[in-house]
Amino acid sequence: MLRTPTGGAGHGTATADARAMSIGTVLLQLRDEFPEVTISKIRFLEAEGLIEPQRTPSGYRKFSTGDVERLAQVLRMQRDHYLPLKVIRGHLDALARGEQPVLPTPGGGQRDLSDGFWDSGPGAATAARIGRSELLAAAEVGEEQLDEWESYGLIVAMPEGGYDAETVTVAKLVADLGRFGLEPRHLRAMRAAADREAGLIEQVVAPLRRHRNPQTRAHAEATAKELAELSVRLHAAFVQTALRVRLH
Repeated sequence: MLRTPTGGAGHGTATADARAMSIGTVLLQLRDEFPEVTISKIRFLEAEGLIEPQRTPSGYRKFSTGDVERLAQVLRMQRDHYLPLKVIRGHLDALARGEQPVLPTPGGGQRDLSDGFWDSGPGAATAARIGRSELLAAAEVGEEQLDEWESYGLIVAMPEGGYDAETVTVAKLVADLGRFGLEPRHLRAMRAAADREAGLIEQVVAPLRRHRNPQTRAHAEATAKELAELSVRLHAAFVQTALRVRLH
């Protein structure tokens, strides 16, 4: 839920000025519902014409409460519907005109409300996976970029085709890092490190998976998940420690 900005009471222009927010304040409001949102993401959505915040004479952005709510709508539609920004912009503009447009779905399918993936019939995205077009929309990239990511092994389709939820997360993160100038060749080492960590976890749980007791085999999955979470936390701590050494 979005936070409500606080401030002194006022009238007219004073009230409007009090409600005008900096991009940092907007980020704090959105973080509760969208923990992965960044200032770069907000600027990107502005550049794509999804929002049009006012500018001060010195060039600083000033966001209204309407801007923040529109941002939240855009982020929800990206997160829950995997729609291209062009489609989202058209939908929100229609709502602003007082129309009641039906939310479109990629490929004309029906949305599976249980998990945010699409079900458009045989061969299309299902609750277990999404198709290539939906992945492109979620990551906001073109075919050429996705081909490059796949050539470096950053994105891997499922054996039966399509992409799972974790791959969607990877694609979004790779796209976000790309806006800072990090190219797929830079990220290949991260992928290799993740594969090594996965192999180590697999070694730990392998005896449990081979056990005759079904409960023990089921415990292997829970153990693997816990080990993965600990591994991610340790990796983050290593990165923070290394940065602290380099930046001080």
